[in-house]
Amino acid sequence: MRIDQISGAIKAFPAMPGAALKLMTLADAPGTTIQQIEDILRQDPGLTANLLKLANSAYFGIPSKVGSVRQALMLLGLKRLIQLVVATCASAIIDRGVPGYDLPAGELWRHSLAVSVAAKGLAGELKLQAADEIFTAGLLHDIGKLILGQFVQEEYPQIERALAQGMAFEAAEKAVIGIDHAEIGAHVLAQWALPDNIVHAVRWHHAPEECEHIDVMLDVVHVANMLCLMIGIGVGREGLLHEPSHIVTRRLGLEPPHLEKVASQTLQWVNELSQALATA
Repeated sequence: MRIDQISGAIKAFPAMPGAALKLMTLADAPGTTIQQIEDILRQDPGLTANLLKLANSAYFGIPSKVGSVRQALMLLGLKRLIQLVVATCASAIIDRGVPGYDLPAGELWRHSLAVSVAAKGLAGELKLQAADEIFTAGLLHDIGKLILGQFVQEEYPQIERALAQGMAFEAAEKAVIGIDHAEIGAHVLAQWALPDNIVHAVRWHHAPEECEHIDVMLDVVHVANMLCLMIGIGVGREGLLHEPSHIVTRRLGLEPPHLEKVASQTLQWVNELSQALATA
């Protein structure tokens, strides 16, 4: 019965706006033109205005004022422009309180944004090619909490007993409710028809060692998530007792200086993007 209720909530979850999905499909399509991008965004003037506000944020450090989609595309490139579109759209969906996880309004969004920029920062340190998709996976990694939150709240006394026995939070929610927020998030993103590698990274971001094959994007999102929880962004009921998997950090080749550098930069980056989105 509980799983049926959750399945219904997944099906009823708001869709990603059509403009964002269309742009994501064009990202890897050969021969995509600036005109196609402009035509899609012209259908959503509000999204275009927010996109330009983000492009002008301190995070991107563009010295001249960006006044058009064409200019933003020329300066940032298609994939980074799509990051901004996804961030703008996701903000409207994620930026609310989640009582089951003890996250006040805005905190889940701040954590999601922090993980996305930390993941991109780690990708930069590692010189990875798929940094743009890593940003999107980081941004959407906890979207399942928006659905599972009400069920966590209802079952929290039982979850708390599992936590008292030393169980990790995500393991406790699965043991009590029958599913965890990572799996729910993967279902939502599959429903949105996002690329399989992003869905996969969201599904296993708490348990990369349990995944049947090694996935660099998944590993980076896992480390970025743990890093943001360690510095106190979006902790809620999950607490501060987090650290990235030693197996994952070792296979990525990440050393403490890498983690310290990205952690310190993340606080600055998330503040710059948050300020831009707050006025978007």
